[in-house]
This record gives sequence, structure tokens and C-alpha cells, in this order.
Amino acid sequence: MPLHPPPESAPALWQTSPGVAELRDTPLAPAPDDLVIATLFSGISRGTESLVLAGAVPVSEHARMRAPMQMGDFPFPVKYGYAAVGRVIAGPAIRLGETVFALGPHQAAFACPPCMAQPLPAGLPPARAVLAANMETALNIVWDAGAGPGDRIAVVGAGVVGALVGWICARLPGAEVTLIDTNPARASLAETLGCAFATSDAAAQVHPADVVIHASANPAGLALALALAGREAVVVEASWYGDRMVPAPLGQAFHSQRLRLISSQVGNLPPARAPRWTYARRLQKALDLLSDPVLDALISGETMLKGLPEAYPRILADPATLCHRVRYT
Repeated sequence: MPLHPPPESAPALWQTSPGVAELRDTPLAPAPDDLVIATLFSGISRGTESLVLAGAVPVSEHARMRAPMQMGDFPFPVKYGYAAVGRVIAGPAIRLGETVFALGPHQAAFACPPCMAQPLPAGLPPARAVLAANMETALNIVWDAGAGPGDRIAVVGAGVVGALVGWICARLPGAEVTLIDTNPARASLAETLGCAFATSDAAAQVHPADVVIHASANPAGLALALALAGREAVVVEASWYGDRMVPAPLGQAFHSQRLRLISSQVGNLPPARAPRWTYARRLQKALDLLSDPVLDALISGETMLKGLPEAYPRILADPATLCHRVRYT
């Protein structure tokens, strides 16, 4: 029996035209074995959701960029989001009452198969668990980078994903990790996460790096990342630019330094781990890593769902936004 009768529909945020979002009453329509989850919090992924709201998802990526619980089709109207934390209110009896993370939308309640709802580890506050999708991305980036103990690691772009990459790398024994950002106010965040900090203008003082991760989504940041790489170093491009064409300075020292520029994308497990890791195992590890309370510093604001349509474009446009949390109760 459910904890109480599940709703047949729930308000959800829909991106309806460039720069415009609205709440729409959206049917849940659970399958017989689905869980119904009453949402407590969801997290806004500023980079990706900005591109969705702008209608800047390339046609070639319309299928690959679908969120697991997306409704509608790109460009508009579309219900897009993938960081929801809630409580199971209907479904198999063994799951009732669980607090779970799912790649769900900004919606007051939703239905999903049991395998898509990962229980939170004991002690992890649901309000922090909205960072799980970003932590998965950061973990994948570190794996793709091959960063190791003792490495000099530069992370260009101290948004939420770059900051999480820096936090993970700073826990490698002996690693020297520098977060680099155009905003000098991110220095205090870097300190909180255990990293050194440099502004983009002062980054030339950073020693040639063994590993560079670019996460600023700005072509100037990519140029800086290439300039910071030591001989035969790896530069990981973790930004996604949507339909923008991005210049990359592959002249200068790129060839003489024998640099390697590689992409990282959370939709696939790195080949070296794919034989042993599943997506569920990776998500569980991301949730485990969120046990550190210093990561609350990555929550930059909170809005109730009912006020989200008006606030949403401003949240996405504000360069100070890290992870903006949506509250449902």
C-alpha cells in the first residue's frame, strides 16, 4: 500500500521558448512496478540548462541529450532536468519511505522504474544530495584525466563541476591542485575545497601542469588550459558548448609540446572502467562522496518551485550561480 494515494499529476517546470519557462500540470502515469516519488529538492545544472533554455541544443544531439525523464522534444517545449531528491510514496512495499536520488526533472512528484531511484547513504542530507549528478560528472572527468598522487593539476573554471573536480583531486596524496577562474571571489571557495586559487589573469604563475581540466565553457578558458599544460600533458575538455563553434589554439606549442586534448562526457563510462563499473555503481559512489559537509558551499541559492518560472532565467544568467536548489515543501 502507498503511504498515501499518489497524485495523478504534478506541477513541473517546462522550458517553452527561448528564455521562457512555465509550470505545467504534468501527468505521472506510472507503470505497474514504478515508484512514485514526492520531490523534496532538485538541483539546477546551470551550464546545460542554460543551453536548453536558449534553444541551443544542436539538432545532431537532440537524441543523445535527452534527459532520462524528459518530456517533449528539443528545442521546445521540453521538460528538462536531472537532479531530483525525494521520498518514495508509492510502489513496491520494500521501497516505501526511502529517500532517493533520481535523474528526475523539476517536478513536484514523478514516477520512475525502481532501478532509477538510488537510496541516499545514511547521514547524507537530502538538501546536499542534489549535487549527485554533478559529482558523477566530476568523477568521470577525473577518471578520464588519469590524475594521480603527486600530480600538478590545474582546473580552469570554478563552476560547480570544476569545483568538484578540484575537490576530488585535492584528496589525491601529494597532489597540487589549483582552481582558476575569472572571478576572484571564487578564491574562498577554492580554500574551502582544499585547493589553491589563481585568477585567469594571474594563471601564468601556475607551474606547468601534469593534468589540466577545462570546465569554464569559454573559449578563452580552453586557450588558457592549453597554455598551462606541461610537455606531453593531458588536457581534458569538460565543457559543452551546445551549437557554438569554438576556436582552439592548436598552433603555438600544441604540437611541439605533444599535448593531448581529450573530451569527457558523463553519458559514457571510461573504457578502462566499463568492464567493471555500472552507472548505478558510479552514482552510488558519487552519493558516498557527498558526505563531506564542506560541499554545502556549492549551493549558491534556493527557490521554491512556485517561484521558479520567473526566477529561472535570472538564475541561469547569473555568473555567481553554482548549484541553485529548488525546494518543494
